[in-house]
Amino acid sequence: MDSSENLSGQAAGVEPGTTPTSVDVDTAVLLLGAGVTALTHPLLYVKLLIQVGHEPLPPTVGTTMFGRRVLYLPGFFSYAQHIVKVDGKRGLFRGLSPRIISSAISTMVRSKVKQFFIQQVELLSKKDELQTSLRKVVKETTHEMIIQCLSRVATHPFHVMSVRCMAQFVGREIKYSGMFSCITRIFKEEGVSGFYVGLIPHVLGEVLFLWCCNLLAHFINTYAVDESFSQASAVRSYTKFVMGIAVSVLTYPFMLVADVMAVNNCGLAAGLPPHSPVFKSWLHCWNHLSQKGHLFRGSSFFFRRVPVTSLPSTED
Repeated sequence: MDSSENLSGQAAGVEPGTTPTSVDVDTAVLLLGAGVTALTHPLLYVKLLIQVGHEPLPPTVGTTMFGRRVLYLPGFFSYAQHIVKVDGKRGLFRGLSPRIISSAISTMVRSKVKQFFIQQVELLSKKDELQTSLRKVVKETTHEMIIQCLSRVATHPFHVMSVRCMAQFVGREIKYSGMFSCITRIFKEEGVSGFYVGLIPHVLGEVLFLWCCNLLAHFINTYAVDESFSQASAVRSYTKFVMGIAVSVLTYPFMLVADVMAVNNCGLAAGLPPHSPVFKSWLHCWNHLSQKGHLFRGSSFFFRRVPVTSLPSTED
């Protein structure tokens, strides 16, 4: 029985007890990333349209659990149904190709840069065995920051292309119809700088997220979680995840401004008056959204409401 299994394994070209190579792992990660990107694209598509202020469906009047009357804006499913009604089911995947390429490039950049840092991390771990060492957290976060910044610089042009492809839904344009068309048109009209519109707020938001998340998790695990607590290790394992959710809410305005700037004054209706002002810089955009109370526009898919100051009485 063993000999037959060995023969079949040799016939298939696979040695018994072998482990997947780094190439196999990278390929699997790329395929998984592409699949996740495709599955989540409709969510990000709807989010992008909300971020640029496109509300094609009228709000509905409702009440909160405390009896307060509010206007509810359409949620994800209503918005997605509207897109399908206008563009068909394929319309939900407008701008997907640049995102898949961006995901693949990000994976490769991260893999290469991590290989460069891995030896330093291993040496640091040997010198400092204390897992809650602040020095170790700062060192690891610095490495993560460098990896994230390099990845963002490499992938941001594709992010801009994807955002503009999706934003065409607002004005029904066909200006950015394909990958090569996007590259040619952006380079011709805006030069190299056109591929990096909105890069600064995006990088700032990601760097702020990394440092706040890692440092908060470190201080909570070090000073708030008591070693005598029986579930201390389990609590520590979830601290960073919970902090990530909390910090992402605080850094969301940076992501919003980056996406709004990506379509600003690019020839699409979504980035031109009367739909949107023309912003001189990302700080100008931030100030405008802040004054309007829209810095968290698009942060929620459900129960998006606008307070109603005066509505006619619905009582008989």
